[in-house]
Amino acid sequence: MTLTKYFSFLCAFSLLIACAPEKEQKETTNQSTTEKKTIAVPAENPNKNLYWGDTHLHTTNSPDAFSFGARLTPDDALRFAKGQTIESEGLDIQLSRPLDFLVVADHAEGLGMINEIMKENPLLMKDDQLKRWATQLQAGGESAAQTGRDLINSFASGKLPKVLTDRAVLGKVVTKIWSDYLTTTEQHNEPGKFTAFVGYEWSSLPQGNNLHRIVIYKDGKEKAIQSIPYSSSISSNPEDLWKALQSYEDKTGGKVLAIPHNGNASNGLMFTLTDFMGNPMTREYAALRSRWEPLVETTQIKGDSESHPFLSPNDEFASYGVAGWDLGNLNLSGKKENEMFQYEYSREALKNGLLLEEQLGINPYDFGLIGSTDSHTALATADSDNYTGKFTNMVNDKNRALKVEEIGIANGAEDAKKRYSWQYLASGYAAVWAENNTRAALWDAMKRKEVYGTTGPRIQLRFFGGWDFQATDVDAADYVTIGYQKGVPMGSDLLKNEAKKAPTFMIAATKDSEGANLDRVQVIKGWTKDGKTFEKIYDVSWSGDRKIAANGKLPTVGNSVDVKGATYENSIGSAELTTVWTDPDFDPAIRTFYYVRVLEIPTPRWSTYDAARHDLTLPDEVPQTVQERAYSSPIWYSPK
Repeated sequence: MTLTKYFSFLCAFSLLIACAPEKEQKETTNQSTTEKKTIAVPAENPNKNLYWGDTHLHTTNSPDAFSFGARLTPDDALRFAKGQTIESEGLDIQLSRPLDFLVVADHAEGLGMINEIMKENPLLMKDDQLKRWATQLQAGGESAAQTGRDLINSFASGKLPKVLTDRAVLGKVVTKIWSDYLTTTEQHNEPGKFTAFVGYEWSSLPQGNNLHRIVIYKDGKEKAIQSIPYSSSISSNPEDLWKALQSYEDKTGGKVLAIPHNGNASNGLMFTLTDFMGNPMTREYAALRSRWEPLVETTQIKGDSESHPFLSPNDEFASYGVAGWDLGNLNLSGKKENEMFQYEYSREALKNGLLLEEQLGINPYDFGLIGSTDSHTALATADSDNYTGKFTNMVNDKNRALKVEEIGIANGAEDAKKRYSWQYLASGYAAVWAENNTRAALWDAMKRKEVYGTTGPRIQLRFFGGWDFQATDVDAADYVTIGYQKGVPMGSDLLKNEAKKAPTFMIAATKDSEGANLDRVQVIKGWTKDGKTFEKIYDVSWSGDRKIAANGKLPTVGNSVDVKGATYENSIGSAELTTVWTDPDFDPAIRTFYYVRVLEIPTPRWSTYDAARHDLTLPDEVPQTVQERAYSSPIWYSPK
């Protein structure tokens, strides 16, 4: 099955289940609200603990994941995240370290429906065709694959069995799927030990352009059961999603937030200077976007969306994870033009947000940065040496790095482009600084943006901004307490500065305890002046005795990777890098943001591990090594 066919199917199928009957939803809600669970609140650490998780994982309940072979359930996904061994495609797979939290975020569009056919849901088995499909899906192998193609073709053509056009039936089925999912999250939620968040993906894809959002609830089943996930088949406009989220909060007293991802596949639509309809952005729109979308998933399997060489030609590290994803939109039905990049990448959006704030008085793009996997295998691993692939059919495929996706530009053979499996990344994770490991504390930390993202390694990163940090502060045993007392953490606005002196930033980065040493710490600065945006990258701490060259660049850290054996040595780099840095070019009259990027020393790429395991010869264009990294959420300064 091709991705192009899948997306056509997804849009057609989701139209059928967009509006479940109000009466049926209420009946299910009344039955479920009596299920309550006593939750003990763990002790809080005012200086925050660091928690690792994945806010974007798909299981068999996502139609695309199911169509590519996923049969692992939300229960399997949560058990895997907790550290249990899970069997997939004949392999026993386990995380070397459990995660602290997980969001199983299956697509709202077509939620669990193909799986319900295979399981012979009685509401769907009134139709002989669905009965035959169920038998064929259960048989597996080529029979199931052909049935999957038949299903997708039926949905795409609109030639559906009658029962699949009955909204009353579909409403009952989807509401039951949602209720079962909520029960599973409650069973796995263990305050103080592991957080199972409620969430889903809203998968807007106008003309193949990715506008997807992950929706994360602060609440449990008692509130979340009162409405089913909002589908992009009702509307592909993010403003309508925000209205649905507002309606949920008004109805239940609960809390939700949304996280955009893969702006790199939006063909310039994710971070525009307009609204969805192309109208000039208003103050009201800016306020809504800032409220509902406090975070952006800036790195994941489908590429890295921090920046792009076209936007940041002076940044030698801006090319990470862009290969293949700068050809076109998500399904390559539209070509990528250079002018689109500025509306796709996080750094440029942060800069444009300052520009819009000058015009509107509100910054719509004052978001924090995280990573997550977007794995469609139910396996939340971002480790290069434990990469399980984007889809289940890649989990145990020895030649997966050499596969070609069967998608291409629809404008004619002369424009055809291909995306290769090796262009996917083993990435990423979300790191959250929170008082304790509970839904409330983690969600609040996400909302206030005291979070950061990595491409997989569990690099520990602290980033504080203020006006009076001293060089010795970062070396103090209580440097975190000093950070909160004298400044603000990542994700915050700098407090008012009467003296108008340059801000100081306290930064402490520590290597993953099971990973590679650190190469360097950089501060990325963005600002506006005279209606234009600018950026500058400062190397502020690094390993070894290297010195900044005359061209302003820090020499490379070196490379200890043995490509043939897919190994490396921590003979270069540092286990920890710390500094207190003062902006040497500060202008108190200019809006500015700062965020930290931490780089590891080179390590083998996931495809290099595959090549060593299976004696593969990879094409020359496949990178052999990577420099994994962490991105902090920004700290903003405003002259007002």
